[in-house]
Amino acid sequence: MITQEMIREAVAAIHKHCSVRPSIGLILGSGLGVMADEVEAPVSIPYGEIPHFPLSTVEGHAGELVIGTLSGKPVVMMKGRFHLYEGYSPSLIAFPIRVLAALGIQQLIVTNAAGGVNEAFSPGDLMLITDHINLSGSNPLIGKNDDRLGPRFPDMSNAYSLQLRQIAQHSALKQHIQLREGVYAWMSGPNYETPAEIHMVRKLGADAVGMSTVPEVLAAVHSGLSVLGISCITNMAAGILDQPLNHQEVIETAQKVERSFKQLIRDILEAL
Repeated sequence: MITQEMIREAVAAIHKHCSVRPSIGLILGSGLGVMADEVEAPVSIPYGEIPHFPLSTVEGHAGELVIGTLSGKPVVMMKGRFHLYEGYSPSLIAFPIRVLAALGIQQLIVTNAAGGVNEAFSPGDLMLITDHINLSGSNPLIGKNDDRLGPRFPDMSNAYSLQLRQIAQHSALKQHIQLREGVYAWMSGPNYETPAEIHMVRKLGADAVGMSTVPEVLAAVHSGLSVLGISCITNMAAGILDQPLNHQEVIETAQKVERSFKQLIRDILEAL
């Protein structure tokens, strides 16, 4: 169980490294950590130096917190995240969100690498998340509720802020970037989904599938944060193309969209 004391200890450790008080948080998914290189006057804090933080164990997740300024806004970036398949509990996966909220952020931009379920998508597309489907069987809000963190029954009808999505669409139009929209389905992993599972999630209305994001969004909404979600479609999901799936393809495709991804995030931050 996550306690107020654990959150205070993590925040105190971060404040020892950096006096910047961020207003916007970003979670950088697989292969998207390059965004942290754009931060001005950065202070990097390895997760291992923050009390109670899990450690990233997956390629493409550096495992450090980067605090500084980007597009004139004080930001904190998670350069790497945590997953259910690494053996962490849902509440521990969401712990960094509690810490970012305690640091004072009001808005959270969550990014990920995802498999394309919508057959109109192509690897390299960026997708604005409009909603999600939790198919993992897990939830970081299960257990005794601490009313100081958020309500017992948080409303998820606008989990991915409509206002922030409109800002993102305007930024994409301005930068001549095609920004898809769709529903993200969360599966536990670590195996890639079977063709039958992809057929199922398509029937359920999902446009992309992945192994992250949803527990963080649940905790963020519970904490009263406004959330914007962006998926990088790094591969087409199982059964769509006649080829095996592998993590290296995910990393390589994310690197190919690096320029447009950076432009989009920068412009969104300017508009916030």
